Amino acid sequence: MSEWPSAAGVCVWLTGLSGAGKSSIANALAATVRDAGREVTVLDGDAVRATLSKGLGFGKADRDLNVARIGFVAREIVRHGGLVVCATISPYRAARAAVRAAIPVGHFVEVFVDTPLAICEQRDAKGLYARARRGELRHVTGLDDPYEPPLDAELTLTSGSETAADHAMRLVAFLTAQGVVCAGDPI
Repeated sequence: MSEWPSAAGVCVWLTGLSGAGKSSIANALAATVRDAGREVTVLDGDAVRATLSKGLGFGKADRDLNVARIGFVAREIVRHGGLVVCATISPYRAARAAVRAAIPVGHFVEVFVDTPLAICEQRDAKGLYARARRGELRHVTGLDDPYEPPLDAELTLTSGSETAADHAMRLVAFLTAQGVVCAGDPI
């Protein structure tokens, strides 16, 4: 990634299964960034689904359109110098690649939140996996709908003993090391 000023826009794109921890990490990162004095926008997949993408289903075409909508908003935030953190399943590589291609090189950071399906099912805060296992719900990513893990993510965060705050600090360190932010500058 090339060096650029801390005020330049950047999109941090968190992808992974439902229950992987994307939203928790996004919120922890946003809190850390705000505490450091920089504004940040969080585009959470569930919030976008309830507003901007309301009415879309969960087939491939609708999922791709949802990702494209999130990507469009993220690109505009980046274009205006903002920092945006997107936390969305975004299960298909091609849709994520299209978002990456729409944002200037060096201003898109893909983060794979690599959490095993078994752990995601244990967490299952929305009850999606349980409903799918009972046959009440279809198109659940990781069960009857595929998730295509990134092949070129800039960073992979794996489940373990780390908290969302730990992952956020690892992300801040990564962004600093890549020149996205300079040590001592507001994030």
